[in-house]
Amino acid sequence: MTTFAYASQPPATVRADVLVLPVFEGPEPGPGVRDVKGVDLVALYRDAALTGKRGEHLLVPNTGNLGVAASSVLLLGVGKKADLKVDDLRRAAGKVARQLVKRASVATTLPQVLGRQPAEAVQAVVEGQILGAYRFDRYKTSSEEGPDRLETFTVLGSPRWDARTVKAAVARAEVVAASVCFTRDLVNTPARDLTPAALAEAARAMAEEVGLEVRIWDERELEEGGFGGILGVGQGSVNPPRLIELAYRGAAASQPPIALTGKGISFDSGGLSIKTSEGMETMKDDMGGAAAVLGAMRAIAVLKPRINVIAAIPSAENMPSGSATRPGDVLRHRGGKTSEVLNTDAEGRLVLADALAYLAEKRPRVILDAATLTGACMVALGEELWGLFTTDRSLGRALLAAGEAAGEPGWELPLHRPYRKLIDSEVADVKNVGKRYGGAITAALFLAEFVGDVPWAHLDIAGPAFTDSAGDYWPKGATGVPVRTLVGYLLEQAKPR
Repeated sequence: MTTFAYASQPPATVRADVLVLPVFEGPEPGPGVRDVKGVDLVALYRDAALTGKRGEHLLVPNTGNLGVAASSVLLLGVGKKADLKVDDLRRAAGKVARQLVKRASVATTLPQVLGRQPAEAVQAVVEGQILGAYRFDRYKTSSEEGPDRLETFTVLGSPRWDARTVKAAVARAEVVAASVCFTRDLVNTPARDLTPAALAEAARAMAEEVGLEVRIWDERELEEGGFGGILGVGQGSVNPPRLIELAYRGAAASQPPIALTGKGISFDSGGLSIKTSEGMETMKDDMGGAAAVLGAMRAIAVLKPRINVIAAIPSAENMPSGSATRPGDVLRHRGGKTSEVLNTDAEGRLVLADALAYLAEKRPRVILDAATLTGACMVALGEELWGLFTTDRSLGRALLAAGEAAGEPGWELPLHRPYRKLIDSEVADVKNVGKRYGGAITAALFLAEFVGDVPWAHLDIAGPAFTDSAGDYWPKGATGVPVRTLVGYLLEQAKPR
């Protein structure tokens, strides 16, 4: 277990196995580099054919000639000084995180390159270290890397900074990053071991640990409650569906809550509209939205902002069998609205419809949902951006700002009302697919049918929730997007106005 700390002492005096010092593109020395008196570190860095691009690093052992107390110095490129943003620090820290966890103690001046934003910079560096060090090795019987050894990670700041504010940023970063790792673990777990019931029990254990109210709806209760979408999607599987209900009470009961939900398809075969074998390979990730909401609720419960937040998270396994929903079947959702199922592989919107309708009954301030919903969104925005659809522009702007601040950028797509006719049904209130084109829009319009007049936003995270290539602070697999976006939005909403 790593202890994260803050100190404002001169970097040359810090005793650590590794002292991480930033280098700007050029290369140019960053904070702390000139404190090393015995050697021209920038010249060494340049001689290694490094220019200071983000993540470029050079380890310089201290043989007694550096004039610092640390056993070695790691020069870390952070990019162009004029263009530097908070997320650049998160990404730079993440790049070398796996290297640093093999040392017992680390200290760094990285946040000082953005001294005008000390709290944000400190949070980004700590998040980068934790998220970049993450590995999912639960099913590995051996590892070539060896065990992690990092005991202390010290962020070095300026004596002019407000220590209380910066220490709070360190603590916040630990909570948020741990919640992202919790989400990643859920998404990375094979579907065999994370059925809807298992996901619900993981949610219950988490809720009891951090003090959230929790209720798990089983299949009998779902039937009595009229959750036909969740039941319809799950009826082809031997693993019955669940609805996970959570509540955080951080404000007066008179204050309406913010409501969250996420798509929790524990495995998506496509049902009778079956996917190709290749298309199924990563479908354990189809509960990424549900996992992100669970991670966000975990973080909020620990951080304790003055706000009320509720969640209703549907989970089902979409499988083909003799009992599975058939194309042409009609499902009756919570609240009575009906949908014609023309494609059983468009199942996420069916379970979310029930959850959205249920949450709308609670009269929340807003409803947010996150879902690995459509390949069409990935066609439009690629694998790094989530798509935003909303009925409320101010809500949309706040979410996009939260995503940008967290390093999880999104992009708004139009909730184009004229396309509503594309999901008209001859036999039900709505059908679950439209035409080939505009598929992300018609999916969002389907969801919009179930929120009533409550301001609502839908985050289509099909692209960034799971990746087949390692990034700056995530390995292959689950990224944890959009946990940090949701937490950032909720914390901002909790601020006095």
